[in-house]
Amino acid sequence: MTIPVLAGPGAVPGAVVLDVRWALGRTDGHEQYLAGHLPGAVYVDLDTELAAPPSAAGRHPLPSVADLQAAARRWGISTGSRVVVHDAGPGTAAARAWWLLRWGGLVDVSILDGGLAAWTGPLETGEVVPEPGDVVLTGGAMPVLTADEAAALPGSGGVLLDARAGERFRGEVEPIDPVAGHVPGAVSAPTTDTLADGRFRSDLAEHFAALGVVPGTTVGVYCGSGVTAAHEVAALAVAGVDAALWPGSWSEWSADPTRPVATGP
Repeated sequence: MTIPVLAGPGAVPGAVVLDVRWALGRTDGHEQYLAGHLPGAVYVDLDTELAAPPSAAGRHPLPSVADLQAAARRWGISTGSRVVVHDAGPGTAAARAWWLLRWGGLVDVSILDGGLAAWTGPLETGEVVPEPGDVVLTGGAMPVLTADEAAALPGSGGVLLDARAGERFRGEVEPIDPVAGHVPGAVSAPTTDTLADGRFRSDLAEHFAALGVVPGTTVGVYCGSGVTAAHEVAALAVAGVDAALWPGSWSEWSADPTRPVATGP
């Protein structure tokens, strides 16, 4: 799998542009969008449109294919549409939309590298309500892992990457989930380390190789709730490595008191 990574005002003409402004602990993404967004961009609410309601499966379970298709049509996506996703920058939220639409079966989906922070073109204000699209989504086009499959990776010759901040991996702090720490055998690989000046690093292949991941490695990725892990899957794709996402991630694992927890580096 490859991922187009786009930059600059020339990246979006003719595309359906999705604005996915979201950050953990913030609820003002829509207000930020209304105040200024790329011309024609449609606002996407990560919590309600890119996830099912929180459950035992995690804080951001995958939406059903039917719900995702209804949302995609509402965003103006039709069969054959080219889609560009972005957030305020650097793309850690927008990658959730990229991954979900790829999982749904769309092929021509790109991340605007650096997001709004790197945009040098004009902005417009207010809401954009596009004509509904007719896209048909199928689901299952991107690999996913269950909690048990993710936990088994390190012992079977694969690599399980933890895309959260290092202090959360080590169990020094846990701002939202019930238990601090990581899945035994996982490797700390903060998705922020895949960035330089708010964009994807130019040496991602070398970065992941230092973590034991090269093309052909069986790789799974998790984070807190399957959002920033999607960004790491995108970074791995840029490096030429296919990876599976564990949607439930640490929010699913830590909610089950029978699951083992590791701490430290």
